[in-house]
Amino acid sequence: MKQTNMAVQLHHLSKQVKHHELIQPLDYKLPHGNILALCGGNGAGKSTLIRLIVGLLKPTTGYVTINGKTKIGNKKTFSTEFGYMPDDFIFQSSMTAKETIQFYAQIKNIDKKRYEDIMQDVGLLDKLNEKVGKLSKGMKQRLLLAQALLSKPNILILDEPTNGLDPYWVKRFSNIMLKAKETGQTIIFSTHDLHVAEQIADEVMFLASGKVISKGTIQQYLDNGLYGTFQQLYFQKTINK
Repeated sequence: MKQTNMAVQLHHLSKQVKHHELIQPLDYKLPHGNILALCGGNGAGKSTLIRLIVGLLKPTTGYVTINGKTKIGNKKTFSTEFGYMPDDFIFQSSMTAKETIQFYAQIKNIDKKRYEDIMQDVGLLDKLNEKVGKLSKGMKQRLLLAQALLSKPNILILDEPTNGLDPYWVKRFSNIMLKAKETGQTIIFSTHDLHVAEQIADEVMFLASGKVISKGTIQQYLDNGLYGTFQQLYFQKTINK
């Protein structure tokens, strides 16, 4: 079989509930080492698409290939191909940050030094003995990012990773992602922050009502005089929700 340079491939992927199309049929290829930003207002379909990609939702049509593997043929190993950060997750509040990250480290067979490095990267090394229930929203978000980064996966799939982060940590997130890209990692993330997409994404995909209305690099939007149009559509969609 011919080797592919694609990290993630969507093959006529769609999701329909009753007569409502949450994601309209989509074909897409993301090369290794690239960063894709999914942009759009609330209800655009970003989280649904990410859940389809990581296998949390069963598609109505099509399938996803990650590192050449599909969930259909590799149910036990498919999830080991990527690190995943959901948009809405509740940790066990009575556990400390250390106990929480150690739990994920044990699941992923990661040594102690690795999780300490990651907690340093996300600024939580001095919060290891703090109960998760006492952490701020931003700290919990960074803890969630830490578990996705733990195994140094080839592919990162992050749903609204900058939610709850202050400007300093939004910038730090961008730097962490660019550093990951330098090591060859591939990243898909959804965001409400167009500035973050501008700063780090190789390609931006705009969604509205489950449909891809456009995709391309920021430079392509600028060159074609379209970026302002999509900014306006994005903010209008957000406000209307």
